[in-house]
Order: sequence, then C-alpha cells, then structure tokens
Amino acid sequence: MNYQNSPPRYVILNDRGLLAIEGAEARTFLQGVISNDIEKATAQQAIYAALLTAQGKYLHDFFIAELNGVLLVDCEDARRDDLFRRLSMYKLRAQATISDQSGEYVAVALFGDGIEEICELSEQPGMAKPFHYGVAYVDPRHSGMGIRAILPREDAEQIMQGLNITEGSKEDYDNLRLQLGLPDGSRDMIIEKSILLENGFDELHGVDWNKGCYIGQELTARTKHRGLIKKRLVPVVIQGPPPAPGTTIQWDGKEVGEMRSSIDGFGLALIRLEYLDKTTEADTTFSAGDASVTPQKPDWVDF
Repeated sequence: MNYQNSPPRYVILNDRGLLAIEGAEARTFLQGVISNDIEKATAQQAIYAALLTAQGKYLHDFFIAELNGVLLVDCEDARRDDLFRRLSMYKLRAQATISDQSGEYVAVALFGDGIEEICELSEQPGMAKPFHYGVAYVDPRHSGMGIRAILPREDAEQIMQGLNITEGSKEDYDNLRLQLGLPDGSRDMIIEKSILLENGFDELHGVDWNKGCYIGQELTARTKHRGLIKKRLVPVVIQGPPPAPGTTIQWDGKEVGEMRSSIDGFGLALIRLEYLDKTTEADTTFSAGDASVTPQKPDWVDF
C-alpha cells in the first residue's frame, strides 16, 4: 500500500480531548497505571499507551506528549470524562494534578508527502519538538500516519494557514488509518473485552516490556510470552455495502471474525489467525453481511 502519495493536509481532530497532568509525582503514579514507560515521554519524544482493567482488558488508549514540563494526554473526547475519573481515582494522594485542557488546546493531524520536512521532524515514530506554542510529534504508532500536534485551540487554524497546508477531511485521515491497519480507540476495540496484543499494540509501540508493574500487566505479559494470540485486527478491502461494526465475518460457513470501523471501501476486522492464510487460496471469499471482504496483512505486523 502507498500510505501517503498525496499533498500535505491537516485535520483538526475535534473528536479528541486533552487532559493535562503535572506535579512532582505525576510520572510516578502514571508509571503504575499505563502500559508504556512514562519516562520515555519527554520534550523530544511522545508515546502511545493504554489503560487496562485489572484483568488486562482495554479501557482507554491515548497519546502522551510533554509541553513545558506538563504531560498532555490526547484521548477520545467522548470518553474524556471517564478517563479523567479513572486517572483521578488511581492518583490517590500522589502530588499531581489532572485538569481538562480541551477548551484551551486541540489535537491536529498532519499527513501527506513532505509533512515531516514542513514540521522539521524526521520519520522516527514519537519524535517531538516545540511547535507554535504547542508540541508536534511523529505519530508514535507508525510514521506513515504523519504528524500529530497539540496546539492552542484559538490559533490552530491560523498556524496551519501560515504553513500553507491545505485543510483535509476526517475521512481523509480515516482512510489513511484504515489502510495502515491502525485502531481508533473504542471504535475498533471493545471496552473491557479487547486485548492489546490482538490490536497491534506491541508492534505499534504501545507496550513497554521492561518497565515495572502496571494495571493489567499480568495478562498482557502472559499473552505475549505464551503465544496466546489467536486473532488479529487487520485492514480489509470491502466490496459491497459497508458492514456495520460487529458484523460477523464468515468463510465457508464458519464464523471467523468480526468487522470494526470502515469507510470508502476500507475497514478493519478482527479475524482468527488460522483463517488469514486462506486469503492466498484460489476462490476464497470472506463475507460480512452483503459485502465481501479481503484481509490485507500490513507490513508492520509480526505474525
């Protein structure tokens, strides 16, 4: 797949919220909560991470970047209050404060040919730098997704215009994301049910295997070391009407997977690994409702 091959564009991600975490013990309490190593989040590096249940099931995923010593958490706006509540609960008596900065800052996606040069960043996932009173960083999951930025809300449009970057659409962003095979929070992962490693968090740099304990670590580590992954989230090409999320995928009369989000003939699906090899067989058809779907194996996965 050609992940970019398009002019530079930006999209203001109004479906994202921003939380700020600061204080002497902000990192200490976060280290015992999230799946990634918070010490990796610096002014020069942003991270991708998740918050899990005690049983190791998905609750939230988010990006963390540092701006002027404050940790900014880029999360799903619709579930921002729930994340705020859970983090506040885990903070206990730690010397840290959590505040909602969604009214002051906004997340922006920048993608397309040459966007790294425009933002003066390399293609190293997570590489970050101060950027127009905010911060910009290469998407920590995959550099093919381009740049993410956290900018003052009232100035974001003007900053983008000053860089001569054309405004794109959320559909443009989703199309790129789906072709790459990257999940988009609770649109693609089921709260209190999904497992990180089924959704690519290992390869997408969302889990640190060398840090200390965190909530849900035991199941995550056991799944990794015992090779217990039986399903994977993969991109699919859709022919026919787009199947709704949750639609069963069938092969030869067997239920082999389930659809997630989709747009413009591309989607994501969670499919049992034993059936993914069937895509190489002649006359093989996977069906999802009234559509046929063809799984694609991204070049970044390890299975």
